[in-house]
Amino acid sequence: MTEQSAWSFADDRGRLAVAGRRPTRVLAYVQAGATLWDYGIRPEGIFGSGHDGAEPDRAKTGTLPLDSVDYRGAGDDLDVDTLLRGRPDLVVAVSYGHGQLYGLDPDTAKHLEGSVPVVVIDVGQARTLDRVAERFAELARSLGGAPVAGAAEELDTARERLRSAPGEPRVLALSPAGQAEAYAARPQMWPELRVLAELGITMVSPPAGAGVNWATVDWRTAAALEPDVVLTDVRSNAIPLDEVAAPAWEPARRHARTVPWNPEPLCSPQAHARFLALVADAVEGAGG
Repeated sequence: MTEQSAWSFADDRGRLAVAGRRPTRVLAYVQAGATLWDYGIRPEGIFGSGHDGAEPDRAKTGTLPLDSVDYRGAGDDLDVDTLLRGRPDLVVAVSYGHGQLYGLDPDTAKHLEGSVPVVVIDVGQARTLDRVAERFAELARSLGGAPVAGAAEELDTARERLRSAPGEPRVLALSPAGQAEAYAARPQMWPELRVLAELGITMVSPPAGAGVNWATVDWRTAAALEPDVVLTDVRSNAIPLDEVAAPAWEPARRHARTVPWNPEPLCSPQAHARFLALVADAVEGAGG
């Protein structure tokens, strides 16, 4: 595909985004922008969700060059004029199902789509992480990007380490909510956690009850799950796990190894490999 040729891409809503030439000024939701950067596509701008603030969340931005990528803001700060201020010729958004653009007010999204081509990648629980990664790779290739040499091999190596990890350490994924409670992830609802289970890792499920993706639990209940490894949400909307002072959590704090976890993962091979390698380090240490 040449720079001057017509460009099109069918997104995960079944809609065809078209342009007279391959887009070069991409505005992206932060997760999408950081993933595309791993394929060599530098977005001109990124935006966040209602969980984000006035500055980009470093847990989500990967290796994006934030000194040269314009952060438009998040939540109520986002309107069409703000989103379009960098004159993007393509917007890449994500959806958690039903095609709604995550992080954008529906009315804002509607007016945005009237001004610029929009591609939506579905990152919801119905998708496998491999399928999400495949879709980002297809989009990146259409925009002139390419995978980093050796990234696929690094990912295979990390997966094999997890398959052959000793023992059966118990892995709990959670997002600290405060000194009284945490949100414990239901592993089957998160594509990247399902990958761990498929590789033979013992993923701990919180008690049944309210909450589709998360169960709200107190720290005593979280500790009673007896985790050997804790994947802890490191996004800016979660409090740091090492700031939790709940006495009931102290036995788990002393025993468990911790791994930083971004529940909005970058979907490039090298980013996935980095995460799996960190989990492999922890489970090998806990099970050896």
